[in-house]
Amino acid sequence: MQAGHLTPPSADAALPPIRLPQASLATLPDLQAFFPGTRLLTGASDGTAEAGVLYYAQGPFRSPRLGPRQVPVLLVVASGPDPVGMALAAPPPALDLKRARQVMAAIAAGRIGAPAGLPRQHPASGAARHILLDPCDPARRGAALATLHALQVAGAPVLLMQDPFAEGAPVLPGSLPATDPWCLLDLGLTLHGASRDLALLALAAGVPIADGPLAGADAAATWAALLAATRAADPFRGAPCGIEQGVEILALWCARQAEGRSFAACLGIHPYKRERVRELLASDAPPPAFLGSPGRAVVRAAQRGGALLAWSASAPEDLPARCAAAGVPLHWLEDGFIRSAGLGAAFRAGASFALDQRGPYYDPARESDLARLLATAEFPPALLARARALRQAVVARGVTKYNLGGNVPEIAAPPGRRRILVPGQVEDDASIRHGAGHVRRNLDLLRAVRAAAPDAFILYKPHPDIEAGFRRGRIAGAELAGLADQVLRGVPMAPLFGLVDEVHTITSLTGFEALLRGLPVTCWGTPFYAGWGLTEDRGPPATPPRTRKLTLDEMVAGALILYPRCIDPLTRLPCPPEVLLERMDRPDLFPPGRRARLRAVQGFVTRGIAWLRGWR
Repeated sequence: MQAGHLTPPSADAALPPIRLPQASLATLPDLQAFFPGTRLLTGASDGTAEAGVLYYAQGPFRSPRLGPRQVPVLLVVASGPDPVGMALAAPPPALDLKRARQVMAAIAAGRIGAPAGLPRQHPASGAARHILLDPCDPARRGAALATLHALQVAGAPVLLMQDPFAEGAPVLPGSLPATDPWCLLDLGLTLHGASRDLALLALAAGVPIADGPLAGADAAATWAALLAATRAADPFRGAPCGIEQGVEILALWCARQAEGRSFAACLGIHPYKRERVRELLASDAPPPAFLGSPGRAVVRAAQRGGALLAWSASAPEDLPARCAAAGVPLHWLEDGFIRSAGLGAAFRAGASFALDQRGPYYDPARESDLARLLATAEFPPALLARARALRQAVVARGVTKYNLGGNVPEIAAPPGRRRILVPGQVEDDASIRHGAGHVRRNLDLLRAVRAAAPDAFILYKPHPDIEAGFRRGRIAGAELAGLADQVLRGVPMAPLFGLVDEVHTITSLTGFEALLRGLPVTCWGTPFYAGWGLTEDRGPPATPPRTRKLTLDEMVAGALILYPRCIDPLTRLPCPPEVLLERMDRPDLFPPGRRARLRAVQGFVTRGIAWLRGWR
């Protein structure tokens, strides 16, 4: 790929322009981030080097295709039309081999650099000990046939495959269709005739290369030379970033693409959420179908040979049995724990999701992916440091699930009296149906807390969906007397945490948000964060029992970093949670949906009826 002409950052002020083909302006608009403050030059090149011009190529750092988009994150830059070749041919004086080995390991672990659209299946290798790559180039056919003959004469069993990076038609009879290069490299067999891009990935993976310019090359030195000519740009912030950060972004995208391409159909996704779910599942495969009928959804998934993704709260009870009978893998989808700036009930699309192949995270009767992760995952020091920083950022920014605004009234508690915050919940919510014990209603929760803490000053905060008139769970004013000392209506959650001493809840996410802020939490049900030694648990035990004791940062690492799938509402690309946290400063990125006005009228009428009946 040729490159364009941009003005580099101040440290690169002496760099010449970069050749950019006209088409790249439309297909790769993020290139400007690699060279901030530069004007772009466009125009075709005749393939020969031009004085004072640099060229770029993605090389082994190909970005995965996410739907119609393929955004570059790392580029190799040099002074000729073949930047990768020039970088490898002219290694810099000082090679950082340790860094190169770390990047190579990350490239291999993230399975980065594969061309889009190739099947991800391991070829049957049988007794083969060598792989001969069909170059798909008539000019190289003779050399490939000579290699094949030599291997056959030597009695070496050979697997004949098309090179995954070749663009032409096969030229060797009997060569198998190309597969994803990492599926090929997983076999660990010696490669013959590998293209340069495949050879570079093979060096990163430690797979032997029999011939070509990189045969016998020192892998770390080769990659160090390549990294010296490589630039990285953060697609979320539109600015240069470190190569390691760029590799992390590509690894995240590759994982999300691999996950997304496995789904053939979606069930029960509300229309206002579908665009965001399409972005969540974007891959190089056809997008999944969105269906409302369980029967049709299962049939469609079976026909396409993929999995079914169902919105957990609206899925029928017999859906697992239907999927099992049809041989269709079933996965579950719910909103994530840092969702949006505004209510989902007001048709604001969320930007984080809980995607689980074992079961909904809120159901303690079966082990979800989240519960399994919390029970078994290793939490290395670097991950815990990241979790600590993320937790501190959540607290500093005052971020909660919905991030609603409003003023906090004065708390009327006498000095020295223990203050307990009781958040109301939607009583027909799936987390209550599955996660509650004998305390299942907001009124029952208040009674239980009053009995457990008769001298405490209890603050009751109705759920915002209930206050808005959208969901069930309202308590009549007369019933609150003697149970709640103060009712907090229309109050944002985050500021309250600094005004109370503890939180009591059934299964509300407010309990988790309170833990992030160091508050004691009592759970009268069994939410995902109960049972790990961080809460006082009065609900039924989970199945299987949660016996591992976690630190707060281990819980944060699992629940906010490793488990959720986040989408940047600005770029619409998969992002780490830190980016989503920054976007919470932009409520305009979470606009109400098309039906929001109708929903608002519904809420107004419901609130009016409640007022007339004396429920407020």
